[in-house]
Amino acid sequence: MGRYFHSEVDIKSPWHQVLAAFWQRYPNPYSAHVLTEDVLYREVTPNNHLLSRRLLTKTNRLPGWAERIFPTHVARAVYVLEDSIVDPHAHTLTTKTWNINHNTLMMVVERCLFEEDRSQPSWTKLRREACITSAVYGLARPIQEFGLARFKSNQVKAMKGLEFALSKIQTEAPTHLHGDQGELSEKHKPLPPQTTPTPTQEPKQFV
Repeated sequence: MGRYFHSEVDIKSPWHQVLAAFWQRYPNPYSAHVLTEDVLYREVTPNNHLLSRRLLTKTNRLPGWAERIFPTHVARAVYVLEDSIVDPHAHTLTTKTWNINHNTLMMVVERCLFEEDRSQPSWTKLRREACITSAVYGLARPIQEFGLARFKSNQVKAMKGLEFALSKIQTEAPTHLHGDQGELSEKHKPLPPQTTPTPTQEPKQFV
């Protein structure tokens, strides 16, 4: 059955700032476990939606009891795909992330919706849900419980990292946060080089 997580958060910043912070949230002091990020694919559709696929590399240390059972190389790194769709007209950002290795041990699929709060346009609503599953016979339940606990802990760090990026945007460049085209740009970061999309690169799926 797996374990399920759901949360709703009110972010006290307008959607266009949250969108800019989303692209600029790495690196930050709360994301030491995120090692790299690379753009694999990007496209603006005829209806002006921005589709992106990114590859994130994260550290993934297992709990002590699991390290005694599984080979040490299992605990090194996790590769995560992140698909996103930006709708600048509806003021929504929809994301889906999932790990592409170690998925027999544990699979984590997360979906997020960042949406302008219609009742308070200066705020943004974040709805997040995740499903944690394991296919390890006899150990699926404790692995899923561990995965759920770690996911909750990481979401606290993720929110702090987003708030950190928002603070930098609001302090350093508030005048650059207006206009539809500006909302869809992503700042270059001192992380590994981004992969330039080619016509042969097609995404397998999008949220």
